[in-house]
Order: sequence, then C-alpha cells, then structure tokens
Amino acid sequence: MMVFGVDPHKQAHTAAAADELGRKKAEKTVKARREGYRELIFWARDLEPGGRLWAVEDVRHVASGLVRELMAAGEEVRFIPARLMAESRKGGRERGKSDPIDALANARAALREDVHLPAARLNARVLDVRRLADHRDDLVTERTRVMNRLRWLVHDLDPDLAPAPRALTRQKGRRLLESGLRGLPDNGGRRVALSQLEAVTRLSAEIAGLEKDLETMLGQLCPELPEICGIGIVSAARILGETGDIRRFRSPAACARHNGTAPIPVSSALSDVHRLNRGGNRQVNAALHRAALTQARCHDGAKALLERRAGTIRETRKAALRALKRHLSDVVYRTLRTAAWRLDQQSQNSA
Repeated sequence: MMVFGVDPHKQAHTAAAADELGRKKAEKTVKARREGYRELIFWARDLEPGGRLWAVEDVRHVASGLVRELMAAGEEVRFIPARLMAESRKGGRERGKSDPIDALANARAALREDVHLPAARLNARVLDVRRLADHRDDLVTERTRVMNRLRWLVHDLDPDLAPAPRALTRQKGRRLLESGLRGLPDNGGRRVALSQLEAVTRLSAEIAGLEKDLETMLGQLCPELPEICGIGIVSAARILGETGDIRRFRSPAACARHNGTAPIPVSSALSDVHRLNRGGNRQVNAALHRAALTQARCHDGAKALLERRAGTIRETRKAALRALKRHLSDVVYRTLRTAAWRLDQQSQNSA
C-alpha cells in the first residue's frame, strides 16, 4: 500500500507519495480546482494501482473540495491534524518547511498513526449544520463588537442611558435604549448610536433565524442530542457539525481522543497519574465543558459522580469535572451512534 500525503492551499495542492516504510517515491503539485483533483487521482492510480491511502491535512474549507472528490472516486481518506503533521515534520531528517516536506510529513503521520486516525466521511447535511453553526458564531462575535462600541458611545452621550448587562441581546432592552436615544438632541453621536443599535437588532434577528434553522436540522438528523442535560441547540449543532459521521470512530475512546476529553498518562514507576489533554477538537471540547458545568449544577447523577470522586479518590474539583466530561463524551458517542442511520436516510432522500 502507498500513502499519499497532501498539503492543501487555496490555489494549489501538493501531494507526496510514500511507501510502507515512509520513503518518498514521488511528488506532484496541482491547481486547487476540480480538474486538478482529478489529475491528482489519476497520477496516484498510475503510481499505485492497488491499495492507496490519502492523508490530507485537516484545514477545513481549504481541503474539503479535494476530500469530496477523493471520496466520490472511492478513495480511502484520513484527516491529519496540523499539530500531528508538524510533529512528524520535526522528526524527519530533511530540515526546513515547504509544501513537499509538509505533504510527506502528512503521509508519514498517517503511516505511524493509522490505527488511531478516523476515516473521513462527509455528509452534505452535517456539513450544512457546521456551516450554519460557524456563521452563527461569526454573527455573535460581530454583534458583540457592535454592542461594545455602542455601550461606550452611550456612556459618552448620557451615562444614565447605559443598558444593563446582557440587555441589548433582548428586544425589550433595545427598545428601551432606542427610546432614550431618541430623546437626546439630534447630533452625530445620536445618529451613530441609533445606527449601531439598528445593526444589533438586525444581527440578533439573523442569529435567532439561524438557531431556528439549526433546531429544524437537528430534529431531522439527531433529535436525541439536545435532550441531553446541558446540551442545547447551539452546542448540539457544534458537536454534530464538528464530529461528522460518528461511525468513522471505531470506539468511544477514539471519539474521546478526537474531542480532547481522553486524559494523557504521565505515570512513572507505580504511579497512575493523568494530566489535562489540550489537544483534540477544542470546539467540541468546549461544548462538552459547558454541558459538564450545567450537569454539575442540575443533574443528580453528575452531582453524585462528583461527590463520590471527591470522597473516595480525593481529587480536585477540576479533575472530577474532567472525568465527567469523559463520561459525557461516551454519552454523546452512543447518542450519535443511535441516530447515525438518519444520515444515510437523508443522503438517499437528497440523491
């Protein structure tokens, strides 16, 4: 079997072919367009007519077109995290950094970690969920910027009109501020503040619309996920969109490794010590962290788990929360596995 590592960029993709021992056999650079993807596939098939494995650096939108073309052609694909590629590059004898070096590092990382890397599976509906969730997060960030500028301007115009914390995210708070601003003398600051308030209202309406769309899509793909205590529509959309087809993970442990809830062993001699895992998908990890904090307050089972670990193991609150997050990862894995059949149903309906 030959492994083809790919270093993707906006305008060009560079591939390097490596044999089973990681020795470089060939390299090729093509345009990051559909004709370039097909040229790359034909080149790989000429080099290795038998078994092939593609190791594509996981850079989200830059590599998605190539991955879709590879999967449509029946090729086996693995996503390589950028950090894993960098570590593989440092371990090579060839110094420096270039597209061929990075492509070969991806191939060697796939050879070394093949057992632990989940297969790439793209589903159009899941991709839509991820795109809408990304767009919603961008709009929330933009709304926060506008609200911060608006608060400073209102403080300058009339400190008594300053809205309460989080008031601008609600329609009642925005109406109250608008009424106060319209009572001020007409000047440039008043006009700018009203314009910024209008932008906040528009962004809030768009965010609410996206959340309704996400709720509808989750109802079709995995309605059980938002029913887990601590996981709302936004967190469920983030988990589903970033995880993708859960069947690409061979076990709950592999899924936990992907989302960063699997602890890292740092034991020596007879000790059994683990430390925080700062790797994995941090967005899924953040969603599980929010769910763990909510369950620590509201869920009887989670509170019992935290109390039991504090009493028997005498570990810190943070360490107990990490154990709860690891348990939540397994719950999410089983929930997504139960609903995985809906992904096939949707793809058949869309076809």
